[in-house]
Amino acid sequence: MTVMPPTGSLIPADAPFSAQQESWLAGFIAGIAAAGRRDSAGTDAPAATVDVLIGTQTGNAELVADDIVAGARARGLGGRATALDDVTPEALAAMSHVIVVTSTYGEGEMPDNAGLFWEALQSDTAPRLEGVRYSVLGLGDRGYDDFCQAAKLIDTRLEQLGATRLHERVDCDVDFEEPAAQWTAAVLDLVAAETGAKGTGGAAQAPKKPRSQWNKRTPYPSRLATNRLLSAPHSAKEIRHYEFDLGDSGITYEAGDALAVVPVNDGALVGALLEHLGAGDDRESAELLRTEREIRTPSKELIADLVERAPASELASVVAHGDRSDLDSWLWGRDVLDLLRDAGPKAPSLAELLPFLRPLQARQYSISSSPLAHPGSVHLTVASVRYDRYEGVASTYLADRVGADATVGVYLQPNAAFSVPADDDAPMVMIGPGTGIAPFRGFLHERAARGAAGRNWLFFGDQHRETDFVYEDELTELRQRGVLTELDLAFSRDQAAKIYVQTRMRERSRELYAWLEEGAHLYVCGDASRMAKDVETALLGVIAEQRGRGDDDAAEYLADLRRAKRYVRDVY
Repeated sequence: MTVMPPTGSLIPADAPFSAQQESWLAGFIAGIAAAGRRDSAGTDAPAATVDVLIGTQTGNAELVADDIVAGARARGLGGRATALDDVTPEALAAMSHVIVVTSTYGEGEMPDNAGLFWEALQSDTAPRLEGVRYSVLGLGDRGYDDFCQAAKLIDTRLEQLGATRLHERVDCDVDFEEPAAQWTAAVLDLVAAETGAKGTGGAAQAPKKPRSQWNKRTPYPSRLATNRLLSAPHSAKEIRHYEFDLGDSGITYEAGDALAVVPVNDGALVGALLEHLGAGDDRESAELLRTEREIRTPSKELIADLVERAPASELASVVAHGDRSDLDSWLWGRDVLDLLRDAGPKAPSLAELLPFLRPLQARQYSISSSPLAHPGSVHLTVASVRYDRYEGVASTYLADRVGADATVGVYLQPNAAFSVPADDDAPMVMIGPGTGIAPFRGFLHERAARGAAGRNWLFFGDQHRETDFVYEDELTELRQRGVLTELDLAFSRDQAAKIYVQTRMRERSRELYAWLEEGAHLYVCGDASRMAKDVETALLGVIAEQRGRGDDDAAEYLADLRRAKRYVRDVY
């Protein structure tokens, strides 16, 4: 017998669909009904609907998707944006025109909100997609070997499943706005032409989310009000707390967002580089190198050029071995000037060098404050990168070269996927060693300011408790006030056997699983290359141990948490 659905739903309650499939079908049916209402009212229904599927780690793909939806609607097309993980292959097969916009995370991996989609798309049971017309836009950084790899993989797989490519994929570098806009216009014009859609062709007609006037081209000059050392002076690390005055900027943020800092290169390094190139008096080039070009990290193009120019150099010898890890090890701690010195007399001139220097990019940091608790300001928790003579560009700019009450160019990078639970009663588990604690300080202050009743559990650690327990006083106070329900600490080098946050997770396996069963949201912030992977391995182990149903069941349990947006990460 068919169980009738709730009033207003056309999907039977016992239909064999997941919550995500039901959500998509409900929207699809509602769209058809809405189109019928528009027809009956004498208004033209969209000629076709463009489904924009988003894979994002930092929010840039969402910005592009908003523009695509706006452009589609302005052309008389329907448009809707959906995270890739919220789309099943079956739902994908029912779409007519699909645009995928995705970044790439880690070593050529799918971003966090696209992993489940990709897993399902690779399956032998994935449906054929002959009725789907598609195009893919990749967002990435050419400085990485796996540039736009996620976009490339999805593009190829859609073709393998029989979908028809509308337009060739475009892979955008860090300055993605202009090529993305050109590609968007070309793809949407193709869709409009083949469907007979009629519209103005511009994106301005369609409503879009309000955008801040402050961005990487026009950052807000924020006064740096506080620069305070958090770690002890004799720590192996230098972790600092910064507070930026938002003044009359109109910038609003949520706990969990990121702040982009526009750095300025070290004048001493700029001077040494120009002196080496015989251009020490070139003030125009000095300003260019100081504010617009990356001179700490050599580009792949510069490395290739130097190898060709100086085949007997040490760099050329390392590259000749063909081992990427060896090259990475050799490059660690070396900057552009080091490589020019290594090339000797065969190094390029200043004019020859400039085309190989990439644009100086803003650095993004997880915000460590809550707008409710700290109105008018935004806080960051940053580790200063120092390695012999090598220094991190932005971290040491903030630590050393921004004077008292001087201004720093900043702009907001929203991260809607990484936020405090909307339900103030929901439990929250936060795993953030080192500077990974940053957003969780903001989360705790947010929940305290809201008066949220939900329990909060933090796993934090670093090397030594005596020197590296940042925000100890604040966390102690939050525990005393009952805001921080549980605090598990892991200081790896305070004993012979190293202890990490994942060690503490395993030790409290039963309680951690109980929190998840009670609806807890679980967050991870910090290093992507090792910590985040080790934490996920430990989490899968906890689930498998407590459920006793094997590894496959644990993996599906964790996938369900992802689908429910109850397991999210902010990793870098």
